[in-house]
Amino acid sequence: MSADSLAAKAVPTGRGKRRWHPGDLGTVVYAIVASCTVLAVLSVPLQGYSLNLLMQASTYAIAVLGLTIVLGYTGQINLAQAAFFGLGAYSVALGTTTLSLSFWLAAILGIGIAALAGAILGLTSLRLGGHYLAMVTISFQMIATLILTNWIAVTHGPDGVPGIARPTLLGLSLAEGTRYLAFCIGILCIVGYWVYRLRMMRLGRAMQAVRDNELAAGVTGVNTYQTKVLAFTLSAALGGLGGGLFAGGFTYISPDQFSFSESVVFLTMALLGGARSPFGTAFGTGLLILLPEWLRFLKVIYLAVYGAAVILIMVFMPEGIWGFVNRFWQKFYPPPLRVLDGLAPLPLTLKKGEPDGSVILEVSALSKHFGGLKAVDQVDLKIAHNTVHALIGPNGSGKSTLLNVLSGIYRSSGGHIVLSGRDVSALPPHRRAAAGMGRTFQNIRLFGAMSILDNVKVGAERPGNTLASGAKALDSHALAALEFVGLAERADESVGSLSYGHQRHVEIARALAGNPALLLLDEPGAGLNHIEKDALVLLLQRLKGHGLTILIIDHDMNLVEQVADHITVLNFGRRIADGKPIDVLHDPQVIAAYLGEEAAHGTA
Repeated sequence: MSADSLAAKAVPTGRGKRRWHPGDLGTVVYAIVASCTVLAVLSVPLQGYSLNLLMQASTYAIAVLGLTIVLGYTGQINLAQAAFFGLGAYSVALGTTTLSLSFWLAAILGIGIAALAGAILGLTSLRLGGHYLAMVTISFQMIATLILTNWIAVTHGPDGVPGIARPTLLGLSLAEGTRYLAFCIGILCIVGYWVYRLRMMRLGRAMQAVRDNELAAGVTGVNTYQTKVLAFTLSAALGGLGGGLFAGGFTYISPDQFSFSESVVFLTMALLGGARSPFGTAFGTGLLILLPEWLRFLKVIYLAVYGAAVILIMVFMPEGIWGFVNRFWQKFYPPPLRVLDGLAPLPLTLKKGEPDGSVILEVSALSKHFGGLKAVDQVDLKIAHNTVHALIGPNGSGKSTLLNVLSGIYRSSGGHIVLSGRDVSALPPHRRAAAGMGRTFQNIRLFGAMSILDNVKVGAERPGNTLASGAKALDSHALAALEFVGLAERADESVGSLSYGHQRHVEIARALAGNPALLLLDEPGAGLNHIEKDALVLLLQRLKGHGLTILIIDHDMNLVEQVADHITVLNFGRRIADGKPIDVLHDPQVIAAYLGEEAAHGTA
């Protein structure tokens, strides 16, 4: 049964009682386990060294959870987490001793100061990437350590800050070590759950999209720069929270506890356990702190064994311990097929009669120069509503460059782009997506570590898409887009498990979920076999039948002839022909561009 017939039979689900979801059971189980852990800590008398180890592990884990957000979710390196940890610790230490503030007020100030520092660092450095970003964060860490050590009038210098008081919670003093440890573990459980839930929220999906493919995230409507800054800010805030609790736990701090080496330790903890999972980073933190103690029976060689164990885990488990376990689980226990019940059809604009001829996209004198190379040179283009407009030309003619300029990946060297009466020439990719422009890529750009459904949700959450407002509407709309391309039943699978042709369909579904006014398809038939290409032609004809306006690039003339209403031909960056397919494909200039002058004369 075709997707259209299924959609026709589907009935939109009405509002009613919220159904029980398996995730609700997981939340309840997690809450019970967390509560039992806190109660167990309160009931076991811990003293001295054991108490200090657990105190360090719980407070460090909160700071390392910040690396889950910035590194695991967003893919941005941060080697300054110990600096944010130190800002939180010194805020509590100086606030409760020098300024005589309450612990709670000092802790809030510490979180705020750390978050502000993270935001400023992100705003000034996140346009960089890779090793440049690493160098900037290292420099920030070194500066912070120097200030804590040498600004003696404020920080007390190398002597540190003693006598830090522990707080009172609801009239109950946390001065006793076991109580304070239970409090820290409780905070860790709450923060860990929030970080886990973040990946299922709009911001979390945007972060993961930036991590997996920043270019594709931008054209689907994600403000990539803002997302990275928010990730840095949240990571720094958690670093400040962990540092504040650390200061209260040990009642004494000094600058050497927040040096660059500690930032490396935080990063190692995250990578060891699995940076993409909050449970993994918490596990990695505990393992790195407790493993040396477990190996002390080896006496002299225990440090060598410890180092070798860490190296072997990171070499043979590049995604961390939790990532290895998760991959193993998914291999033997893949998600079941979805049962589609009452799924509403994808709300595409239905085509009524012939195209009305009104222009949705107007390009005038558009140019893109790379030094002396004129990749796109003074191109004029008009695309009418409810048509499929093909852009063709030989290799190197400037087609993909033109599409990249239209979608905002490249900034034009001249000319204007007007979409639905609005000049979008100077807008970044995410704002063009918000204006109604969706696109796919010649080389498929999906978010490889996310599920099929989450990939499509990122597209559905583009700004301005009113069809996906609310969690329930978002799920229904994303599933409807997948149903349109025939993949709704496999929505919960990893996108990497799909064949190349099905991945192409997911990319189209992601663009459709954004409810675009204009869909740009960059060689959708590239790399497909004959069967997959026939399925693609049927899908494009269905989209055409629904009245979606499409600009398509493809080298397959058979595919172009089957779907195109209008063709524009480029050669050496300039437009050489424009019109109906039958006229353009027999134009001598077009034949000459593809086959050479002799073939053009022979045809004539």
